[in-house]
Amino acid sequence: MASIDLNDYYYFVHVVEKGGFTRAASALGIPKSRISRHIAQLEERLDASLIQRTTRQFRLTELGDVFYRHARAAVDDIEIAETELKRKKNTLSGTVSLSCSVGVAQFALRELLTRFLQDNPQVTVFQQVSNRNIDLIASGVDLSIRGHTGPLPDSTLIQRVLAVVEWNLFASPDYAADRKPVGAPSDLVDHATLALGWQTTGDRLRLEHSSGSKEDMHITPRFKSEDMATLKQAAREGLGIVALPAYTCRNELASGQLVRVLPEWHAGRANLSMLMPRRSGFTAPVTALKEFLQAELPGAVAMPQRVKTNARVRASPAR
Repeated sequence: MASIDLNDYYYFVHVVEKGGFTRAASALGIPKSRISRHIAQLEERLDASLIQRTTRQFRLTELGDVFYRHARAAVDDIEIAETELKRKKNTLSGTVSLSCSVGVAQFALRELLTRFLQDNPQVTVFQQVSNRNIDLIASGVDLSIRGHTGPLPDSTLIQRVLAVVEWNLFASPDYAADRKPVGAPSDLVDHATLALGWQTTGDRLRLEHSSGSKEDMHITPRFKSEDMATLKQAAREGLGIVALPAYTCRNELASGQLVRVLPEWHAGRANLSMLMPRRSGFTAPVTALKEFLQAELPGAVAMPQRVKTNARVRASPAR
C-alpha cells in the first residue's frame, strides 16, 4: 500500500469546505495545480472518485462524503495534537478573535478569558462584544458564544451546545417583603417588572412549572434594557421583578441580595452554544481556546445545588 500523505487529507478538507479548488487555493495562498495534484493522488491511492467536478459544478460523491467526515476528524486530531504539544512546551502563540453577547461577556466569560490568558501568555484574544448577531465569516471571527432559545439561522456554521441555562425570576428581599406575595404567575400583574430588550411592544412572559404546566401572560415592564447587569442592579435596588439567566444572579442569591420569586417556576431555558465557521486549518490558539471553553464554560454557568435550595426557601411567599 502506498504511504499516506497527510497533505492529501488537509487539501481535500479545504476543497470541500471552500466549495472548490479555486477558492481553496486562494484561501491557502498556493497554486491550484498543487491542490489538484494532491486530490488526484488521494483518489488514485484510494481507487475511488471522491469529487465530481465539471466547469460549472462541484459536489462530493457518496464515497467522498463518507471520506470527508473521517478526513475532517483526522485533521482535527492533528490540530489538537499540535496545540497540546505547543501548550506543553509553553510555545503556544498567536491570536484568537471571539464574539459574544454583552451578558455572556459579563457573567460567563470574564473570569474564564482571564484564566486562559494567564495560562497562555503568548496568546492574544480579540473579544467583540455585541448583542447583534454578526457574520462570522465576513468579520473574520474564529469563535462565537451565543445564547438562544430556538434554532440558529445560519446552518453553514458549526454549532455546538455547551450548556442549557435556566432563566428564573428574581427580586430584592425588601421588594418581596413590602408587597403582595407572589403565589402564582397571575399575581405578577400587580407587580413592577423589569425586562431584557429595548422594544416598547410585544412583552410576553412565558413561565413553566416544575410539573410541566405553562403560563403565558402579557407584562408591561417599567424598565427595559439590553444590559443584564443594569437589570440585576435595578432588581437589587427594589425596582421590580426580573427574569434573568440563573447563573447571572448566583452570587446575589448566595449573599441574600436577591431571592427567587415563584421558585417552582422558571422563565424558560436557553442553549449556550459555540459557533465556528466551517473551515479547516484552525490555528493552535483557536483550537486551544475552543477546547478550554468546551471544558470550562458549562461549569461556569452551572448553579450549585446549595444555592438553588437556599434560594427556594427564602423566596417562598408568606401565607
